[in-house]
Amino acid sequence: MLFGKLLPREGNFFEMFNQHADKIVEAARAFSQLVANYSDVHLREQYNRDVDNAERAADRVTHDVNRMIHRTFITPIDRDQIHKLINTMDDVADLIQDSAETMALYDVKAVNEEITRLTDLSVKCCDRLKEAVYMIGKLADPATAEAALKTCEEIDKLESDADRVMRSAMSKLFREEPDVREVLKLKAIYELLETITDKCEDVANVIEGIVLEHS
Repeated sequence: MLFGKLLPREGNFFEMFNQHADKIVEAARAFSQLVANYSDVHLREQYNRDVDNAERAADRVTHDVNRMIHRTFITPIDRDQIHKLINTMDDVADLIQDSAETMALYDVKAVNEEITRLTDLSVKCCDRLKEAVYMIGKLADPATAEAALKTCEEIDKLESDADRVMRSAMSKLFREEPDVREVLKLKAIYELLETITDKCEDVANVIEGIVLEHS
């Protein structure tokens, strides 16, 4: 009983979720600017650093949340849900950084329409993810719970759109690109960008579970 009194009853998890979602969007928008300004080497390097900085900040939030899980006596939602949510969110930030790093490591000379479209869908997914995450702390309000579920459905639809874009991109790549090295480079980048939307959908699925259990 005494030990329980010494531990905080409820950590500020919702605020930390929001902070992490902010960093995901920051990384996604920096990556979008990297793609939009890819022909400018200096801007490209600047936005690459911005992606890295946002990802590192997201990592710190993830570390703090995982540490707080063990220090908090009573959590606002199930511990496993907290752990799964923050770590799946962190996967999104990691994938954005991986995408930027891969484009640099593979020495991609120019972006094409397919990269631009997949990037745009990734950013939209991250924006919707942030909206859904910000609602988690207010699920006692039925309207907010319903809005969260609707936002999760929008993420699912964006992920399906990204699937279609990637299938088309892969088909075009293998039909039209004669350079095998370029095929390997672009295939890897397409897959990373599409996986960002997959992981956003995973986050949406976790949020849907929280909504249904706690609203």
